[in-house]
Amino acid sequence: MIAFQNVAHSYGGGDLLTDVSVRLAPGSFHFLTGPSGSGKSTFLKLAYAELYPTAGEVTIFDRDTQTLTRDDVAITRRRIGIVHQDCKFLDHLSLAANMALPFTVAGRECDPQDLDDLLAWVGLKHLANALPPSLSGGERQRAALARAVIVGPEVILADEPTGNVDWEMSLRILTLLVELNRMGKTILVATHDLNLIRQAKSQVATRVLRIAQQKVQLAGADL
Repeated sequence: MIAFQNVAHSYGGGDLLTDVSVRLAPGSFHFLTGPSGSGKSTFLKLAYAELYPTAGEVTIFDRDTQTLTRDDVAITRRRIGIVHQDCKFLDHLSLAANMALPFTVAGRECDPQDLDDLLAWVGLKHLANALPPSLSGGERQRAALARAVIVGPEVILADEPTGNVDWEMSLRILTLLVELNRMGKTILVATHDLNLIRQAKSQVATRVLRIAQQKVQLAGADL
């Protein structure tokens, strides 16, 4: 589904990642962990063709990302839901209107009932008409997750989705991610929160990838 083969990436001052070979199989649940600045966000950007490898090959749905045209990238990303760390919204639009934006980008109509059901699933139905600046950190994170899944992607990539919320809200977000995985979605979560990883491992089969010394390694059971 998404595969890295001997991948390296450099921002010009030496490799941030090097010799990375990883495959995210359909329906799998992965965590990506490592110190701040180790390359977690870079790995995710490579996985949805925001960045391209300086060496090696990244394939998404069996396509080499470096052969994709701009239109190809746009079409491919419709199959990938992305939860960014900073949760950006259009502040002048209601939460419901922000949720429907991926349909607008894809040139599709958003079913109002589907939107209503999705907001209820993340516990935000009562805030459908609220403006983003009025939302709490946890509400924004759940809204970001809802927006990422509204068009039915096959893969969810989440960059520190619990980084700015308390433990109770972290568990609520984790529950939503586990539910998505049980529905057959492939999940990759970048996080530094080892307690969150331990909690997930008690609920669903997960693999933990750790970035260390510029490489991505399968972590052992010491988590």
